[in-house]
Amino acid sequence: MPETLLEAEGLRKRFGATQALDGVDLTVPNGAIIGLLGPNGAGKTTMLRILSTLTRPDAGRARVAGFDVVRDAARVRATIGLAGQSAALDEKLTGYENLLMFGRLSRLRERDAKARAAGLLEHYDLAGAAGRLVSTYSGGMRRRLDLISSLIVAPRLLFLDEPTTGLDPRSRNEIWETVRQLVADGTTVLLTTQYLEEADQLADRITIVNHGRVVADGTSHALKAAIGTRVRVVLRDGADQARAVRLLSAATGSPAHAGATAHEVEGACDPTLRIPAIVRELDDAGVVAEDVTLQTPSLDEVFLALTGSGSGGRSGGAGESGSGGAGDGAGDGSHNFVSAPTPDPTTVPSPESLSR
Repeated sequence: MPETLLEAEGLRKRFGATQALDGVDLTVPNGAIIGLLGPNGAGKTTMLRILSTLTRPDAGRARVAGFDVVRDAARVRATIGLAGQSAALDEKLTGYENLLMFGRLSRLRERDAKARAAGLLEHYDLAGAAGRLVSTYSGGMRRRLDLISSLIVAPRLLFLDEPTTGLDPRSRNEIWETVRQLVADGTTVLLTTQYLEEADQLADRITIVNHGRVVADGTSHALKAAIGTRVRVVLRDGADQARAVRLLSAATGSPAHAGATAHEVEGACDPTLRIPAIVRELDDAGVVAEDVTLQTPSLDEVFLALTGSGSGGRSGGAGESGSGGAGDGAGDGSHNFVSAPTPDPTTVPSPESLSR
């Protein structure tokens, strides 16, 4: 099996005067969770639309499992699943009936659709609610059902567009566990999210886009390391602040500066710097430190440093609105489709059979 499942090169897309994508490259290896982050209007949803065959790029190319998303769109759709920002479920049907419907729409024979629906519900811990109407489900349960509906024909690549937006922390954790289980079961995931903590928790690698371009790509650890570690010293006597700035600058080899109060000094430092060494330097100069801490930047700080954006949500969000801003208008959840094999005229379901 090739190591790379998805490759995109030089993707460009313009909507009127707005350049939504401006030469984007992206690779997604097999068996990974790739987090796609960016401020509103950065181009994330346009990328998902192109990669899932819903929109044609103006330039560039993309391949999924070796199939071109424009020339081989049907084969790409047979390889992928897509779960939009809102659950695309019929609330008047039970959980089981929803999955059965998706299976039949995906050209599965009735027997196979029933077996697949039952298996998914059991595997992802929804069997107990299989016979209940979806209208009685909690938000977290609906989202989990929506995710597994995209697995009805076992896609190799699943696009998740902000899967936990609007969920409470407990439901969000349940979705995280479901996503991890998807990958353990062999599905590769491309995830967009407005919660930076979510990307930090789930993604093996993170790609950050801004103004239609990739501005950073790497592991969460590597992106944080690129921003740099900082040291913060809290002084017993604020009168020592100026001396502490000079001492800290010498100890770290980087310019230090006064902190938020007269008792604080801060500066950049090498992550291997040892706190006891700083304390000794200060003690030898007669400066008493009540606290010395090394602070690794959060993914929120990385995001803001790379995009210069203060927009976003409850976790320093990197979300792209459903309307997409700047022509990015794919995230309404109405495109939740499952991977569909090439139609077989002998198995195409009739409207009557779907009601069975």
